[in-house]
Amino acid sequence: MASPAVATRRTSPTFLASGPRHRLRRHEYSPSKLGSPSLASRLRVTALLDWIKGDKLARTRELIPSAEPYALTGSASEVDMKPPEVSISVVSSIMDIPPAEWDACAVDSAEPEKLNPFLTHAFLSSLEESGSAVKETGWLPLHIVARDENKDIVGVVPLYLKSHSRGEFVFDQSWAEAYYSYGLEYYPKLQSCVPFTPVTGQRILLRDTSYRDQVFDALVKALKNLATKLNASSLHITFPSEGEFSKLKDRGLLQRIGLQYHWRNRNYKSFDDFLMDLKQPKRKNIRQERKKIPAQNLKMKRLRGDEIKSSHWDTFYKFYRNTTDNHWGRAYLTREFFHLLGEKMGDKVMLIVAEHDDKLVAGALNLIGGDTLYGRLWGCLPDVHFPNLHFEACYYQAIEAAIELNLSKVEAGAQGEHKIQRGYLPVTTYSCHYFLEPGFATAIGNFLVHETAQVKHVINVLRDSGPYKEDIMKEFAAHQDDEM
Repeated sequence: MASPAVATRRTSPTFLASGPRHRLRRHEYSPSKLGSPSLASRLRVTALLDWIKGDKLARTRELIPSAEPYALTGSASEVDMKPPEVSISVVSSIMDIPPAEWDACAVDSAEPEKLNPFLTHAFLSSLEESGSAVKETGWLPLHIVARDENKDIVGVVPLYLKSHSRGEFVFDQSWAEAYYSYGLEYYPKLQSCVPFTPVTGQRILLRDTSYRDQVFDALVKALKNLATKLNASSLHITFPSEGEFSKLKDRGLLQRIGLQYHWRNRNYKSFDDFLMDLKQPKRKNIRQERKKIPAQNLKMKRLRGDEIKSSHWDTFYKFYRNTTDNHWGRAYLTREFFHLLGEKMGDKVMLIVAEHDDKLVAGALNLIGGDTLYGRLWGCLPDVHFPNLHFEACYYQAIEAAIELNLSKVEAGAQGEHKIQRGYLPVTTYSCHYFLEPGFATAIGNFLVHETAQVKHVINVLRDSGPYKEDIMKEFAAHQDDEM
């Protein structure tokens, strides 16, 4: 589990491009192929970046293109029937879209039992309403909306125009440096994602219609067209589902992989049941770590919904700021965000807290999905140091909660090889990238071929160090091979 600010400060073997030894080199480009940006083009980029950083919200509509019709070819069921047509538009706030209509697309895309809470209107609107993901912080919302001929929403895409690369967890700073070395602008860029959230899920959210595949194609085309109209350098779709990852390759987007660490529930009935799947030394180590919690007079609690009071959120915000201020240097989320999250998402929020002498000293924020518990943020009071408390609050309590709620897995956030010995194994994550400059697209595509091989090698090496018994490891390995 990591703070959102991790993306700007910590290097991980997952994203090999972030290290200086793996940056794209000048000789990988051909300036003759890249060409030189016109003066008018560069002035437009500069003006757009200045506008993003400005504070005149009334000018938002100047940036947004008018709705455009897209014919859905090949979707007519009869020869004489006219194919359906969708109108695709851009909105500057998710609040412009009725929650029920947005969530209908999210539910139909993932199936109710696998609903990703980060894709709900409640979560995304909390980011905007709280001032966390807005124009002033370099996250200008430009969400894409597809409507059918009856004006019903049949597809949406969470999308942001960005003036930086912070809060994304897929590192592209070396790409930006390469652009600048040739006198080109990397920002603004378009980013389809959940801000500050490295969680895999659908990015192109579709209603369950007979022509949803055609709506998918229309939305991808609209994303590319919008990048061109805004003179953005590129379009990035980060942490999409595996299915989208494959489809987007066929639509001309480059593919990139990374890794995270997830825990899988093998129908365990208790935490001890899980421990019995581990090798004896690993099982012993976890038991010893957990014994230290009560020995330090710490009491763990898992709070949900109405059990989480306003005072809890104020205290947790202190935890969060202690983490960002002392370790990562930037707090992306505002105090109001946490209060809105609790109000809007209710029982989907789980706050794991640690008490010492009846005082809250640390906490871990989790969201509950259809089949997954998502660990997001961890923090504690300044100068608090209790050995193994981080492991207990972020990993062991999450496993216990998942078993209790009969959830199939725990996603404990980005980075952290220390998670492996505590039952969390490496899994593949995905991102897709589209560059308007063909010379850079070719160079970055070649780079990604080599990076992908390295990441797959890292996953295999880390998998071999897993804590589970041999037969269990083979089962997990087969599952991972199917994903890769």
